[in-house]
Amino acid sequence: MAGLAARGMERGMSGAGPRLFLNVGRSLTGQRWLHVLDARAEAAALRMAQETGLPEIVCRVLAGRGVAVEASRAFLAPTIRDLMPDPSTLTAMDAAAARLADAIERRETIAIFGDYDVDGAASSALLWRYLAEFGLPPTIRIPDRIRDGYGPNPRVIGELIDAGATLIVTVDCGTSSLDALGEARRRGVDTIVLDHHQPGETLPPAFAIVNPNRQDDLSGLGALCAAGVVFMTLTALSRELRRRGRDPRGLPDLMALLDLVALATVCDVVPLTGLNRAFVMRGLDVMRRQEKAGLRALARVARLSGPIDPYHLGFILGPRINAGGRIGQAHLGTRLLTIEDEAEAGELADELNLLNEERQGMERAMLAEAEAEVLAEIGGGEGPPILIGARATWHPGIVGLIAARLKERYRRPAFAIAFDASGRGTGSGRSVPGFDLGALVRRAVDAGLLVKGGGHAMAAGLTIARERLGDFRDFAEAAAGAAEALGEGQHDLLLDGALSAGAATTDLVARLESAGPYGAGHPQPIFALPRHRVVSASVMGAGHVRASLQGADGTTLSGIAFRAAETALGTRLLQRGEALHLAGTLSIDRYRGQDSVSFRIVDAAEIPR
Repeated sequence: MAGLAARGMERGMSGAGPRLFLNVGRSLTGQRWLHVLDARAEAAALRMAQETGLPEIVCRVLAGRGVAVEASRAFLAPTIRDLMPDPSTLTAMDAAAARLADAIERRETIAIFGDYDVDGAASSALLWRYLAEFGLPPTIRIPDRIRDGYGPNPRVIGELIDAGATLIVTVDCGTSSLDALGEARRRGVDTIVLDHHQPGETLPPAFAIVNPNRQDDLSGLGALCAAGVVFMTLTALSRELRRRGRDPRGLPDLMALLDLVALATVCDVVPLTGLNRAFVMRGLDVMRRQEKAGLRALARVARLSGPIDPYHLGFILGPRINAGGRIGQAHLGTRLLTIEDEAEAGELADELNLLNEERQGMERAMLAEAEAEVLAEIGGGEGPPILIGARATWHPGIVGLIAARLKERYRRPAFAIAFDASGRGTGSGRSVPGFDLGALVRRAVDAGLLVKGGGHAMAAGLTIARERLGDFRDFAEAAAGAAEALGEGQHDLLLDGALSAGAATTDLVARLESAGPYGAGHPQPIFALPRHRVVSASVMGAGHVRASLQGADGTTLSGIAFRAAETALGTRLLQRGEALHLAGTLSIDRYRGQDSVSFRIVDAAEIPR
């Protein structure tokens, strides 16, 4: 493709090993730049382009992510029909579908207990919207993060039963809630768990637990988020109702609910491969039709323009839906996703937007404290293999974001813990590939170091007593230090090719977007701008650095480095003048009906003199 220089770049390594890109062995962020494509993938990309007629750049992206030539066309146009297996492959699915069908036929009072994040909100809304079609809108209970903690507890379960619930469905939680579901069993009320979090050794006494990550589940669907599990369950439920004689024309339209599945799939950062990829692609089609009042209102207050894409879900809409569960009323996000009254939807969207702005300010202050703590611990060395920050002044609703920022900045697993006045700590952790954080937390619970905790490989939550913080820190550092895979590849940036500012056209971005949507498991292509000069740069917003990048032919490209102002990358960009090798991703900026290309700068490297 014209302007691309993916081949012929300097290669500091040869043979079967990693190949340096532009000879960058250590960038401004401390990374080694490597080619995504090895010799075999280069050949596969060429063959794919020849046999399919697809643009070469698209073939390079697909080959760099392990997509076989034979599977390329199906990958670009995945269908739920082809990729979704029989829901009955999930353990306990048939029992769950039958019990839900019984509840519909008996017109029982159903209660939904959901988590307070986007996946929990979307999962709750999915199930609510389906059941509401039968005139059975369930009660939804979203726990207060501070008062109730994660997941159901016996008190809340008792309150739902006292209010008349004869069936309780937990979504995006419940797999580890032995005491709470035991209370329901004691009082003669059935519970169904629709979850994806990794279970402990003992499952709670529920009527049915549908979780592709339970040890006896052989479905191979462990990458689904909770909303994906709920969608599978509703598919099985529709089938069960048809089997019982229901007219298919009177059943809810499941395809119209895929915008909620796509929202949760992107925001829960599960791999965008296989069935998840199909959910997101089809869900985006529904999302762009703006059929739900709450999502319409939220898009309006967020000032979205152009077709909604995964970035909008993960970084614009998702944080606003999350804001209620983080620092406001936990139910606001779920309410927004179920409401159809335009006026109330607008009020809720405005409230969530304001809460999100407040959350951003709190996050900036907490992150500054966390980074100061980390720098003091690291000193002039490498520091511990896992970071654990804790403060009594932190808000428990924001610790997950702080853990994520620390993980991104220092490329190692990280926890952030907020302690209350009684010495009880609420913490959240984020991990890196190769280290199972959920397993670590479960082992710490079993060892008596934590009050409770759980999660999955890349994220986990915990509750801890202040006096056990040191013991947990020692335990976690020993586990992380012994993990052979930890850190492998964490200081490598994989690049798909190189281009000039002049080659970064809207047509190129459109071709790249045809291989999307991008996200976890299918990362957005990263390109280098070799020897481009930073002609202007300034700090904007919450520490972002906006820059104008100029190629050798004088063509300029707008660039932005998010949250980089206080980093080595941002400091170097702000010096301006000299040429750098720059690495980043391409996107379209849509402003007042005009499309332009923007380069998101993720790294830069000095050019050897």
